[in-house]
Amino acid sequence: MPTPDQITIADVRAARERLSGVTVRTPLVRLDVPGAAGEIWLKLENLQPIGSFKLRGAANAMLLAGSERLAQGAYTASAGNMAQGVAWAARHFGVPCAVVVPDHAPHTKIDAIERLGGRVVKVSYDRWWQTLVDHSYPGIDGLFVHPVSDPAVVAGNGTIGLEIVEDLPDVDTVLVPFGGGGLSSGIATAVRALSPNARVFGCEVDTATPLTSALAAGAPIRVERTPSFVDGIGGMGVLAEMWPLVSTLLTGALVSSVEDVAAAVRLLAERARVVTEGAGGAALAAALRHHIGGKVVCVVSGGNIDAAKLATILDGGVPT
Repeated sequence: MPTPDQITIADVRAARERLSGVTVRTPLVRLDVPGAAGEIWLKLENLQPIGSFKLRGAANAMLLAGSERLAQGAYTASAGNMAQGVAWAARHFGVPCAVVVPDHAPHTKIDAIERLGGRVVKVSYDRWWQTLVDHSYPGIDGLFVHPVSDPAVVAGNGTIGLEIVEDLPDVDTVLVPFGGGGLSSGIATAVRALSPNARVFGCEVDTATPLTSALAAGAPIRVERTPSFVDGIGGMGVLAEMWPLVSTLLTGALVSSVEDVAAAVRLLAERARVVTEGAGGAALAAALRHHIGGKVVCVVSGGNIDAAKLATILDGGVPT
């Protein structure tokens, strides 16, 4: 498998063949928002079996690794959704799974990992981030599936881009929540190959802006991070191995406030009957805040939100 910055449309197409029967081809549906600058479409990855796009990358990486490398199981470092992807795939393939999670991970996601048979290893956020940097964690055996920069994960994520262009060939802009860049760069690989004039933006929340800061500086830099209910995006920086990809494939970054994201989550529930987590609402928040025109696809990356947080948002508030 090539390195992350060498992923091509051929790798993405191969991933789609590999994932046949494992992941779901999610629908692309129109959202009517009076006064919106553009025509808004939703790519509903919250409808995957684990409630998140992460199953695409996790399953592709494990299928590509093969049974011999999976003999001792698999593990990852994740705030929740990649953890569920690896745990679901490990159960599907009949191998053990462990997950290194930051201590702020939502109970909903922790419960889901354990329900799927995964062993949870809780650590501080800094130690969790170091696991992403090191691509390993001492004392855990098996295949490490990196949630961001594993080339097979990026290619699996790219299958979303294939589906978007097939369903909406004249798409103008694709908005993607930006966590570490594995989702946005995978999607951009496919979209830019099939629809070269389409733009792909990474969407961030103002409590942590690693992509915006890196683009401004011309290189990855460490950023301050304020925890919020938008827990699936907003890391401490762009990983060095992802910089060549995100700096060349993405058109730019769009930042929204936590309040914008809460309003988007509420709008999705009220208008589309779509339940999304904070990160999953970031793309719609960006589309509305930045008045993106033309045909706009907002990737709803996941729907795994704590019921109490969702209730607060539906009541007009912002979870603390």
